[in-house]
Amino acid sequence: MVMPIHNAAGCLRETLRSLQHQSHTDWELIAVDDGSSDNSAAMVSAVAQEDSRIHLLRQPNAGVSCTRNRGVALCKAPLIAFLDADDLWHPDKLRLHVDYHAYHPEVGVSYARVEFLSPGGTPTGLLAAVPRSGHRPVDFLCENPTNTTSNWVIQRQVFTSVGGFVSDMSYSEDLEWLLRVACDGRWQIAGLPQVLTYYRTSAGGLSSSLQRMEQGWLRLIQEARRYAPELVAKHFATAQAIHLRYLARRSLRLGGAPAIGTDFMLRSLRSDWRILLRQPRRTVLTALAVFARQLLAPFRP
Repeated sequence: MVMPIHNAAGCLRETLRSLQHQSHTDWELIAVDDGSSDNSAAMVSAVAQEDSRIHLLRQPNAGVSCTRNRGVALCKAPLIAFLDADDLWHPDKLRLHVDYHAYHPEVGVSYARVEFLSPGGTPTGLLAAVPRSGHRPVDFLCENPTNTTSNWVIQRQVFTSVGGFVSDMSYSEDLEWLLRVACDGRWQIAGLPQVLTYYRTSAGGLSSSLQRMEQGWLRLIQEARRYAPELVAKHFATAQAIHLRYLARRSLRLGGAPAIGTDFMLRSLRSDWRILLRQPRRTVLTALAVFARQLLAPFRP
């Protein structure tokens, strides 16, 4: 397993506990501290002294993609999982994924359902959509059905074959990697129906964070034009509309300023208004929630 760490002291102990409480106990963790200025590294070091399965590396800040790539290079197991330092796992996460891969060698990437946590780590009751089968490359051009790398268990040979994360990407780097796997076509990307990953949202710097997410997605498009130019040319407008709708929905979930969600939703419909017809339920509900919030904003204290 690979855990990138950067200034995560506030939630790191809980994350490590969720790993140590796994029902599948045959694992090794490569924890890479990416230039933290808090005591994250010291916390991992203290736990590692009592648990020989945990190994800590420290490096100057290089970004999450370089950090994950370095961790994978040091992993020895045929299956690799990622766990961000602020997320949590269900106790049966590893056991269920390992069993699944044993019976499905054609699957290169497995994931499960996600429950969203508040920034403080409280369960919100909000669940990601039930994973579906038969993913196409275009599905990863639009939005990430796996939600987070903390949700993945991958075959090591897939990472070796398609290459690692784009080193200078820190937003949508996971989605770009999945798109590369899907375009390669040799392995399936498949989901388990259980909730096995708990993803902590962050409200800090909401506006700038969402803008960086949009810029990260545009960088994904730039990368994809190198290995899938026809896919991008055919689906760009719709993919952009879906991504902007996702950002509008994320703004709602995190309680951002109403104008932020409105801007994303309006630009989504300008990019391809036909998503109202192709995906009416999600698009209409998101649009109604966003625009109603904007209209009611002047009347709220």
